[in-house]
Amino acid sequence: MRDFRHEEFEILWRIDQQCFAPGISYSRLELATYLQRPGAFALVADRSEVSQTSTLGRTVKQGRPATMTVGFIVAETGSRGTGHIITIDVLPGARGEGVGSRLLRAAEERLRVLCCQSVILETAVDNKSALAFYKRHDYTLIKTLPRYYSDGVDAFVLKKDLLSPPGPAKLPQSQPSQ
Repeated sequence: MRDFRHEEFEILWRIDQQCFAPGISYSRLELATYLQRPGAFALVADRSEVSQTSTLGRTVKQGRPATMTVGFIVAETGSRGTGHIITIDVLPGARGEGVGSRLLRAAEERLRVLCCQSVILETAVDNKSALAFYKRHDYTLIKTLPRYYSDGVDAFVLKKDLLSPPGPAKLPQSQPSQ
């Protein structure tokens, strides 16, 4: 996890194009504008990769590890102590590895440090995987924005309180012994 560097803008834009359909993905201008807004920051997740070749059934590591950007998040501090997650993008091949959760937690922590008491975000009403992801991270629905996306899809606005500690873990109920 690290801060975004401006020279890698094109990489982030390409990731966004892979993560979202036309009408939801950002144009270059839109993404550049969000990254330059006052109070905005972006965090990047990289994966180390070592090139390997097989020789007579053995795997031989060659060269130094290379890094590949697999995801990023753009957020901003907002008015009245509310932060805003603008986008969170994780390449399809890196999903299910916790990359999105690490990006989201890091952005939430930075927003806390910047004195944000809560954070909001928008997601398409038909994006079931995103809705399940945000529910796991304690986001709650506050309203619907009709025709939010350029393709006419509505968005849910979700919110999370950043000051409260996470709720108690729900443990499975024990089964009566027989």
